[in-house]
Amino acid sequence: MAEYEITIAGTRDMTKFLQWADDEQWNPGKLDHVPFHAADPHGFLLGRLDKEPVTSISAVRYGADFGFIGLYIARPHIRGQGYGIQTWRAAMKHLDGRNVGLDGVIDQQDNYRKSGFRTAWNHVRYAGVPDTGVPAADITVLDAGSVPFDRLASYDRRFFPACRDAFLSLWVGVPGHTALVALRDGELSGFGVVRPAESGARVGPLYAASDDVALALLHSLSAAQEGAPVALDVPDVNTAAVRLMERLGLEPTFECARMYTRAAPDVDMAGIFAATTIELG
Repeated sequence: MAEYEITIAGTRDMTKFLQWADDEQWNPGKLDHVPFHAADPHGFLLGRLDKEPVTSISAVRYGADFGFIGLYIARPHIRGQGYGIQTWRAAMKHLDGRNVGLDGVIDQQDNYRKSGFRTAWNHVRYAGVPDTGVPAADITVLDAGSVPFDRLASYDRRFFPACRDAFLSLWVGVPGHTALVALRDGELSGFGVVRPAESGARVGPLYAASDDVALALLHSLSAAQEGAPVALDVPDVNTAAVRLMERLGLEPTFECARMYTRAAPDVDMAGIFAATTIELG
């Protein structure tokens, strides 16, 4: 009889998670495993069948009452045999008692509803080389390192429902990631990160007080990629963000549903022009 075991994944194990995510054409960031693992070192589970890695899932705990599911993958040759659902149950047990979020691909959304998740909005991935033109002259874009980290972390909390300082400090500091802030009249008005992915680059988060601030940040983030295409996961409830993507000539390439087990967290949705990552929220 086959032996199936679910264990906590280490950072090295998580490189496999990203390989599998790329096989699913999710286009993860090349170094995502480093900041991801720091978010919750006990929140990444690997399933092994007769010692062969075959399933993965992330179940990251944020603060005392929020959690996020992602990277839920069963390798094709073992699907339909019950191993994936065992991994899912272990992940949900890790998040017991919390409001849990996830970004569900279209063909799995009915299954997530059966587990108590309800759709809050959709994320639409827009991709291409943005034609940003010339940004507004009164917006200054700087390296995020020029802002004290506590100020940056406080700003992030406007858009994310829990503290995630360990993750954030690596997200802006991993080699290859470009993290920028936008200032207007001396006030912090935007924040964005671009990172190399298996194909092109991913932008997230992109927070901005207005569409011209988002445009200024995206102009600089895209320039850092030297003409390579970028992709952003845009919440469709932010109509200003959707209009901006369309105006910049970016094309929708992928869609998933942001779902929660309870009410959607109270965050500044109008300021979210792109999610940080659909894997960790």
